[in-house]
Amino acid sequence: MAIDATFWVAISFIIFFGGLVYLKVPQKINEILNKLILDIKNEIDESEKLRTEAKKLLDNAQKKLDKAESISNEILEQAKKDSDKLLIELNDKFHKTSEIKKNLAENKIEQMKEAAIKEIKDTSIKIAVDSAKKIITTSIDKSKLDTLFQKNLDETKEELKKINS
Repeated sequence: MAIDATFWVAISFIIFFGGLVYLKVPQKINEILNKLILDIKNEIDESEKLRTEAKKLLDNAQKKLDKAESISNEILEQAKKDSDKLLIELNDKFHKTSEIKKNLAENKIEQMKEAAIKEIKDTSIKIAVDSAKKIITTSIDKSKLDTLFQKNLDETKEELKKINS
């Protein structure tokens, strides 16, 4: 059997692996890998915890946001109701004051009308009395005039008593 280079390569390969086993390199590599695996697992667990906490914080923030939004909607609705109520009240007040002003104007017009009618009646009576006086003084003698005057005075007193009672 001839010992050639392949044989020596095989022997060196076996010696190399035997040295590695003797120096416990595969166990050290295994320990390092296990430690790395454990570290990675711990980091994954830690990141999972952080993700869970972040989810909780996000849920809380979302709840607060929803609550704030509902409160703002309630405030807006209340403001709308208040503004509608105020608008109705102002409208009612406007109509009431305009109605009062209208009634006052109508009353004032009625009073002015009554005053004008009274003034016209007074003036008509004065003119009628003056005309009657002229007619009577020019056409009737004094004795008839006194009896007529007394008769008219009595009739006027009677009419005034009827009006006053």
